[in-house]
Amino acid sequence: MTSSSTEAAPGARTGYRHELYPYRGREAFLDGTLGFIREALDGDEAVVVAVPHDKVSLLRAELPELSTVRFVDTDSVAHHPGRLIPAWQRWIHEHASDGRPVRGIGESSWDEARSLAEVRELRYHEWLLNKAFAASPAWWLLCPYDTDGRHADLKAMSRCHPELRRDGRTHPSDGYDAEAAFPFEALGDPCDPFDELRYEQGDLAAVRAKIAECAERNELGGVRLRELSIAATEIAANSIKHGGGRGVLRTWVDEDRMICEFQDRGHIAEPLTGRLQPDASQVGGRGLWLAHQLCDLVEIRSTREDGTTVRLHTALRD
Repeated sequence: MTSSSTEAAPGARTGYRHELYPYRGREAFLDGTLGFIREALDGDEAVVVAVPHDKVSLLRAELPELSTVRFVDTDSVAHHPGRLIPAWQRWIHEHASDGRPVRGIGESSWDEARSLAEVRELRYHEWLLNKAFAASPAWWLLCPYDTDGRHADLKAMSRCHPELRRDGRTHPSDGYDAEAAFPFEALGDPCDPFDELRYEQGDLAAVRAKIAECAERNELGGVRLRELSIAATEIAANSIKHGGGRGVLRTWVDEDRMICEFQDRGHIAEPLTGRLQPDASQVGGRGLWLAHQLCDLVEIRSTREDGTTVRLHTALRD
């Protein structure tokens, strides 16, 4: 068993641990993740593995078939940062049903095809994990991170993880500050040209019509347009109800995506809004959750001073 400089005995461990594992190359990936899995097995802990398909193949080739090591299907959430937290809640709940402690290995794909917007949201997701699971039962998430990737930013990722793994040992992350608010990365200006519509009470049909007009010009239709229209209606309705009674819609195309941006004077105080699955008894609060399920990417920036901006991304082609 590989020891850890900050690890408590398995029976004494409580709460959530979130550890970054920077690596370079196939062998380093296997060395860190297999060591983490062996520690878990020695401690009679279960392991949930959520990594890209090529990494699944690497790990399966090195591991025997074990009921306590579960590889989960990430296809439905791999490219949707806003869906990852409820997915982990589900996976951990399913695997922790027998009461044993659980470890997770979670690696997102930071490949060349990722847009800068997706990279921003993936980093934000890593920070939000600490808030989402702050009061959870004991489990420990290792996040392998390829430092050779085009989007690699080890300093930014260290800010999102309280712990860091090096040479098989766990150390506190010097870059992490539990008290600091995560600084939003600027969204940047809309692509030119863009269309603009100011809306208020009674204008939801006009919002849908403006979006349909942009979609038709860019050959977006069918189910994808209907899903975008539903999400956009929810966000515009939130502006009217919670954002001062009015808002501004801007639509444009950036490479292969249509983007709908909503701005209003409201403030979303809880950063996990839209990231946690609504309770069956919950009244309201489903609009942003629904947007995350229907769109390819949702970006939210909200401060008391500047109000709220929500961007909905929909791919023009599958």
